[in-house]
Amino acid sequence: MLVDDEPARAALLERALTDTGFRVLGRIDPEEDLVAVVSRVQPDVTIVALDSPSRDTLEDMASLSRDNPHPIVMFTAENDVETMRAAMRNGVSAYIVDGLEPGRVRSIVDVAVARFREFQALREELDIARCELEDRRVLERAKRLLMAHRDMTEKQAYEALRKMSMDRSQRIVDVARNVIEIMQLVSGNDD
Repeated sequence: MLVDDEPARAALLERALTDTGFRVLGRIDPEEDLVAVVSRVQPDVTIVALDSPSRDTLEDMASLSRDNPHPIVMFTAENDVETMRAAMRNGVSAYIVDGLEPGRVRSIVDVAVARFREFQALREELDIARCELEDRRVLERAKRLLMAHRDMTEKQAYEALRKMSMDRSQRIVDVARNVIEIMQLVSGNDD
């Protein structure tokens, strides 16, 4: 998908993309509803070419990254560090200042795709780590509650959770959540 408000530059960029093996699915003006068009067309890469990205354009980049994550390349004349940082925070994979040279387009897009994939892999690893940490906290809290209210050792509390998990064919963390909910109802507090 190509986003550009200057027809001559857009034509040059589209030609550079097709000459290097890309297929341009559409060309739109940045004033159009970029998020809706990208959602409908589902491009592999969105390329934005603007002299100076507006706040609305940067917000569109954030929406695209959240709702339809894919590599975004931005060619611009704006050499402002804050604008570049905002673009990168909002999901732009490559921010190229005064670099719209047809011969470099392929390598720029390739780098943006590689950077996007690496970022997505890191994000997935972080999400997994967060979930595992939360699961561990839930399990520890359930053990503490069993230890306090059932006069069990830590090992006994864990074994009780494990047995309930096996008996109910549920993950141990789901059993731990149930134990916490039940204990809260019985004791009437959030401990």
